[in-house]
Amino acid sequence: MTQDNCIFCKIANGEIPSRTVYEDEDFRAILDLGPATQGHTLILPKAHAANLLELPEDTAAKVLPVAQKIAAQLQEKLGWDGLNLVQNNGETAGQTVMHFHLHVIPRYQGDGQKILWNPTQPEAEELDRVYAKIRG
Repeated sequence: MTQDNCIFCKIANGEIPSRTVYEDEDFRAILDLGPATQGHTLILPKAHAANLLELPEDTAAKVLPVAQKIAAQLQEKLGWDGLNLVQNNGETAGQTVMHFHLHVIPRYQGDGQKILWNPTQPEAEELDRVYAKIRG
């Protein structure tokens, strides 16, 4: 199922042209129009899901093997030095299009990109509280 007003649904289903680097019955993978690095690819499910929590389990199970195929293709053709897989959920996390997508970002020595966070240093008691909430 797709959404009429979703640009990624339209791209994934071939209604809008893209630079497709991979396609199968469930996914289309395209070059990002605003890439972090050379070869930055987006994996788009053809069926609409706004985010990871809405993604059907069977689709979720297929996305990582697709990422692996694309990563191998990018390694062979572009010779990256490292790789980031990034998946954002919600505006606060940086999601700008509300259609699940996985970024495959080749990394090159000295590329100047930083896909990092500032580690915090919580006390053991705080970690225990969080752990108890999650497990409880």
